[in-house]
Amino acid sequence: MKSVMWAQLMKDKRNPLFILLFIAASIVATILFAGGIQTPTMVAVFSEEENAPEIEEKWHELLNVDSSFQFEIVTPEKAREDVMNGVIDVAVNVTETDYQIVIASELPTVSFVQQHVEKVFQREAQFRALEEAKGDKNVRSKMNSYLKNAPIQIEAKGLDGEGLPNFNLGTQLLFAFVFLVAMFMLGLKVNNVTNDKVSGVWNRMILSPIRKTGMYSGYILYTFLITMFQVIVVLILFKYVMNYEVGDNLGLILLIASFFVFSMISIAMLITGFVKTPEQFYSIYPSVIPLIPLVSGAYMMPGTISNPVLMFIADLFPMSHAMDAIMSVVFYDAGLRDVMMSLLLMLLIGVIAMGLGINLIERRNQ
Repeated sequence: MKSVMWAQLMKDKRNPLFILLFIAASIVATILFAGGIQTPTMVAVFSEEENAPEIEEKWHELLNVDSSFQFEIVTPEKAREDVMNGVIDVAVNVTETDYQIVIASELPTVSFVQQHVEKVFQREAQFRALEEAKGDKNVRSKMNSYLKNAPIQIEAKGLDGEGLPNFNLGTQLLFAFVFLVAMFMLGLKVNNVTNDKVSGVWNRMILSPIRKTGMYSGYILYTFLITMFQVIVVLILFKYVMNYEVGDNLGLILLIASFFVFSMISIAMLITGFVKTPEQFYSIYPSVIPLIPLVSGAYMMPGTISNPVLMFIADLFPMSHAMDAIMSVVFYDAGLRDVMMSLLLMLLIGVIAMGLGINLIERRNQ
């Protein structure tokens, strides 16, 4: 087993670009499709009125209240230049009672910014209308004081009596893309079994003192270790460098990832049992793997997929079980006992697929 692992390590040592590209692919895919580095989106605020400084200061303070965006005061020239050059997605030209959105293209951020700005301006218009109707300049402070101690208050809680978690689709997409790239990486490593069979290395190993159990264990263990190395590096980078919400229990997340990696190695081994050449594996495996996150709902909000047939198909693969377990850990502070069923299901899928795959490979050899 050690000699097989060492041989695989020497291959990667001579050409480490393979592993580095997969690590980079996990990071780039998440940044492109999951919203980039998790920092507040900057929105420029400016005014072209005569009393621009007073107007800008007023709306700058109001717009930054209860906002997920970061509104900053800039000059009109810089705001328009930054929008045109793509430095920022949107800018807001404010007046005393109105605003104008400045954009260069219809990006998803624009609609969210516009909704927030519209809400703030409507609230201020209501305050002005009340002040004019009642002739009382203290309406705002009275209203805020009243709302803090309103006679009827609504509080949302989960089934366990705790507060509702703030679900972040970007975090879900992070794990979805990390697992997607990991599936490609481990599949190509498992395909070394077919490569060595075609090249004759497999037959030479059979004639050596190495047992077949050690041969299979060497391929499987090395694939597991190198894939987990990629997953660990990427998650650490996202958590501590890019400030993504990965959860506080990183150890449990890595445990779930390890069960997922083992289960997917088993599925890759099962596919290997159906093919004769590496080229056949390359034609089948990359065509099947991208469908697994789609069927499992890894790219969508929870509950989006309700078709029983698709849900049954998703349960046959470890992706859905791994995503459910990780989302429970990240957003619901689940412990090992809470995700134990998902771990056992992934283990069961892995054991069955591994047994069938190795059996098919041995039968084909005979």
